[in-house]
Formats: sequence, structure tokens, C-alpha cells
Amino acid sequence: MLFFYNVNGDTMKIYVDLVLFLNFGFDFLLLLSVSILLRRMVSINRLLLGAFIGSLSILFLFININSVMLFLLKIIISIMMILTSFGYKDKVFFLKNLGFLYMASIVLGGFLYFLNVQFSYKQQGLVFFHEGLSINFIFLIIFSPVIIYIYVRQGLNLKNNYSKYHKVKLYTDNGCIECVGYVDTGNKVVDPYFRRKIILINKKYSLGSNFIFVPINTVNKTSLIKCLKLDKLEIDGRVIKEKLLLGFVDEKINIDGVDCILPEIGG
Repeated sequence: MLFFYNVNGDTMKIYVDLVLFLNFGFDFLLLLSVSILLRRMVSINRLLLGAFIGSLSILFLFININSVMLFLLKIIISIMMILTSFGYKDKVFFLKNLGFLYMASIVLGGFLYFLNVQFSYKQQGLVFFHEGLSINFIFLIIFSPVIIYIYVRQGLNLKNNYSKYHKVKLYTDNGCIECVGYVDTGNKVVDPYFRRKIILINKKYSLGSNFIFVPINTVNKTSLIKCLKLDKLEIDGRVIKEKLLLGFVDEKINIDGVDCILPEIGG
């Protein structure tokens, strides 16, 4: 599709389909980069759909709207890209995805600007042009396979790690806690009296009464941890018969999307 674009009184020919393709390609690379940096395990189809939504923003350049409205529309498009590609779990998850998208956009945009300047591409406004292939197109051809390869490699690693992530239901006298648990083979915390293993969870889930205090040994000291006896434990819908305690800790669990740390459990 041929479009005539006026810059400083000069008429330029722009092929809208080519611009859409380049924009789609770069948006796809940006979403791949966010997925790699934040270790998100999402399907390629969702990333492609998110990139397609992002590529439509280039059409705003051919619509007579003011810069403020253009900025707001691009913000809305970027939000739609993130929600389509990664979904919504909570505010922190969403804002981290959005923030990394903007950060990757700034880095990539600055790098492409540098390449265009270094290779003496003529600039009119925000448009670079040159006889022959666009530097943006060359960059896309060269770096797409590299980023896709990294994404696939990481996806395989994440798939192996995801076997340690489980949907957990913790039943106590105070009710049921539904959360995501991660099996940590290094979690060797046990009740020294009855040798019961302890599931660690943040104290924000600490409700009710009937707590017991269990001494645990850390690297430098012995401390008390507030615990509840688990009446029932379900992991991925499977009832676990082993007797365990639920221990509440002050520290935030630094594994994205995880609420509790599970020990190795026999069944």
C-alpha cells in the first residue's frame, strides 16, 4: 500500500505494509525481550497477537491528531500489548511487565537511532531514509533469530523449573489459604520435637490464633517461628497425607509469583 507523506514541503513515498511489518517485527522483539528478562513463560501466539496490536499504532502517524492524544493512544496500545501477551495477575506483575516494555523500547530505539546516524542515513523529522535496504530492516533480519533462539532456550529451562511450581491449598483451623507454592529442595526447616516439615509463607497470611512457636536453626542463630498445624494440604488437587506445619516468616519470598516455599514432600 503506497502512501505519500509530506515532510518539510517534500513529498515522500511510504509503503504502509512495509512500515507495518517493521513495526510488528520490532514489537515482537520487544515482547520477546520482556519475556526473557522477566522469565515469563508465555506462548509465541500470545506474543504475536500482542505485537500485531502494537504494530497498529503506526497508523496513528497518518491521522491528524495532536501530540497529546497520540501519546495517550500509544500508552493505551502498550497496555493492550502487555495484557494480551502476559495477562494480569496483580498490579505489581502488570507494572513490572509494562515498565520493562518501556525500558526495552527506549534501549532499542536509542540503538537504532545511533545506527542510523552512524551509517549516514538522511533524516527528515523522525524519518530516516537511504537508497537501498533500511537499517531497521537489516537489524530485524540479523537479530530476530538470535533473540528467538534465546527465548526458546529459556523457555525450555523454564519448563523444567515450572515442574517445581504448584497450586496449593493450605487448610488450618483459621480457614483455607489458596496460593502458589515452589518446591525448594534446600528447605530443610523442621519441627525439632516431632520432625514435621515446615512450609514457609509470608506473615501477611497469618490470621486467627492457636499458633505454636517452633525453634529453628539459621546460619548465625536460633530463632522462633510462628506456626500453625495444617489440618489438610492439597497440591495440584492431590491430598497430601504427610503431617506438616505452616510457618510464617517476615521476609518476602523473592520468587516471582510464588507465595509459599514447599519442602520435598513424600505424599
